[in-house]
Amino acid sequence: MLFSSVEFLFRFLPVFMLCYLMIPAKYRNLVLLAGSLVFYGVGEPYFVLLLIFSVAVNYGISKYMFWEPSTPQQNRRQKRKRRRRVALVSALFFDLGILFLFKYWDFAAGTVNQLTGQHLVPVLELVLPLGISFYTFQMISYQVDCYRGTIQDLPGFVPFAAYVSMFPQLIAGPIVRYDEVADRMRNRRIRLRYLENGLKLFTLGLGLKVLLANQIGTLWNTIMSAGAGNLHAAVAWLGACAYSFQIYFDFWGYSLMAMGLGRMLGFRIPENFDHPYISRSVSEFWRRWHITLGRWFREYVYIPMGGSHKGKRRTMCNLFVVWALTGLWHGADWNFVLWGLCFFVLLTIEKNTYGKKLEKSKVLGHLYTLIIIPITWVIFAITDWQQLTAYLANLFGIHENSVLVGIPQFLRYLEQYGILLAACVLFITPFPIRWYNKWKDRWFVVLLLGVVFWFSVYEIMVGNNNPFLYFRF
Repeated sequence: MLFSSVEFLFRFLPVFMLCYLMIPAKYRNLVLLAGSLVFYGVGEPYFVLLLIFSVAVNYGISKYMFWEPSTPQQNRRQKRKRRRRVALVSALFFDLGILFLFKYWDFAAGTVNQLTGQHLVPVLELVLPLGISFYTFQMISYQVDCYRGTIQDLPGFVPFAAYVSMFPQLIAGPIVRYDEVADRMRNRRIRLRYLENGLKLFTLGLGLKVLLANQIGTLWNTIMSAGAGNLHAAVAWLGACAYSFQIYFDFWGYSLMAMGLGRMLGFRIPENFDHPYISRSVSEFWRRWHITLGRWFREYVYIPMGGSHKGKRRTMCNLFVVWALTGLWHGADWNFVLWGLCFFVLLTIEKNTYGKKLEKSKVLGHLYTLIIIPITWVIFAITDWQQLTAYLANLFGIHENSVLVGIPQFLRYLEQYGILLAACVLFITPFPIRWYNKWKDRWFVVLLLGVVFWFSVYEIMVGNNNPFLYFRF
């Protein structure tokens, strides 16, 4: 079920919120769990069972990790450490195994079969469950935090299941650590102020998704339908910028909707974006983009591997692994691996050469980022290698054949999408959000958000381009 759908806005959400607010506070985790399973089950009826099974196994493993048998005091500490290690390894094996089976098996099988020239490994063609990458990472973070002792008060099954399956962030994040919601899982109050602010934030995210991401996405689709390899450089760059805007407002809009719904439910879901397109380097861009994913890889992969404290060569190796995994996390295809490794190369070069100079510059750093990032998004977006190489060549004015989409089409696209492109440029800056935060309690902002909501509903009713790009990751 999409947040930007009639079913969610006018059926699921009103009924759920009515039940959630009327039920006594001690049963709200149960209502949240039931509502989240219904939300997930509408689009993924069979994979609800997989989600419940994964939650049950992980909860059982965490209970075993905290289990204290009656043993002599001198042996208890050693056995506790061994038991926690076994439990953590078991949880990682199970969670990563499920993720690998559904998301990466066919990719690995196809690679092996292609390299050997034989059909050695069967291709399963399993459907990818929505949100499996997100809720798997949440369960792994929970198990690691239990092992480290960060979580000492083990929740009951219902609060744990509600944490993993919480519908605002179940299928596209942000990736929430348990300690960020633990207190609210045990005790939370729903205030009218929370409901109001949450609804406003949700509406703002809905507008970014439907009125900006969906609309600018049609420009990217139009340019791609013309055929990579046939594009004038100006048209190719316009398409790259359009996709850069689309994926940002799509994912940022979803994250704001998740935060707004979280506030309505009494939680504070962490921010996932901090205006990444105003960055002065690629390093700064990734500190501002998909913040919770970057934090997850830093705390649960990079630092446990040694981080930057074991010499320059080891640091380079650690960064290589992190960025290869970051690419693979986004998709089981080689273009995603290439995309991740491109960031590894760029970040390594910045760290060892011109990075600090870029971040000190008021102009050069911004220009550098605004040129580099759209190129990386092209690598991210196009999975076909022939199309990808052709599109990248078009960006630099290289064509195998004659240009079919040239300056006349470029000028027509600017005429058709000029206002929308200007709005996208405005909203990648901090100024609209600063204005909103300053005036959000005034009547004219409420009126403006009402207009945004109903325009969004109209576009949902008549529009055909309404995907969430990160659902497939």
